Amino acid sequence: MNRLTVVKVGGKVVEESKAIDHFLTEFRKISGNKILVHGGGSLATEMASKLGIETKMVEGRRITDAGMLDVAIMVYAGLVNKKIVSGLQAIGCNALGLTGADFGVIRSRLRNHPKIDFGFVGDIEEVNTKELRLLLEEGVTPVMAPLTHDGYGQLLNTNADTIASSLAVELSNLFNVHLVYCFEKQGVLSDPADENSFMPRLSYSKYQELKEENVINSGMIPKLDNGFNALKNGVTEVVITNAQHISSGKGTRLSHDLEK
Repeated sequence: MNRLTVVKVGGKVVEESKAIDHFLTEFRKISGNKILVHGGGSLATEMASKLGIETKMVEGRRITDAGMLDVAIMVYAGLVNKKIVSGLQAIGCNALGLTGADFGVIRSRLRNHPKIDFGFVGDIEEVNTKELRLLLEEGVTPVMAPLTHDGYGQLLNTNADTIASSLAVELSNLFNVHLVYCFEKQGVLSDPADENSFMPRLSYSKYQELKEENVINSGMIPKLDNGFNALKNGVTEVVITNAQHISSGKGTRLSHDLEK
């Protein structure tokens, strides 16, 4: 099968002009088919503040009321997505910006939490790979914003790490899929205070151990949970890395417990 690389980028990499330019240059170097999934949470928070809309978080997760959903749509599908698409076009990468509603690529259901009302947040139910495959076969690079739809006209804010993992799993039936999570660090750190403590390999059991010790916490947990889920469901390789190394494969490679 042909190779496909799914890259999720977020954090400061999409918030700073120089950082995103460097990232896009490195992303362009990835050979073969590729899909880019982006976040932009801090920019949404900043825009909400400018508009007088309160940002509400519970355990690090955003509450998306009607006002915040409008901000998310503006920032994710508009500001961030189109800056990335235009940046890729400028360096010869034929990109197309999408949300989960476009082509009906990702359908979600409204999150039903027993204790917390997350508002317009979606949990993925179905990924439609037909149109994505056609785009990839034509040499187009889809750029996915972290928004999905419920099939009844409602857009939903959806975790970008989960979108990347879900796309990778579904497309692993058609491609040899490599999933890359890109952020500021060079990989997963065994000591958060030491930039040089990154681990070249991380097994699921070691991840659970570090999570219980609170060495791994907050924003790293969704990345790793989704990464290990992808690895267990047909994705060839999952790597956590920074912009400098997304095309080389250097970073923290997730592994099954049976691997050495």
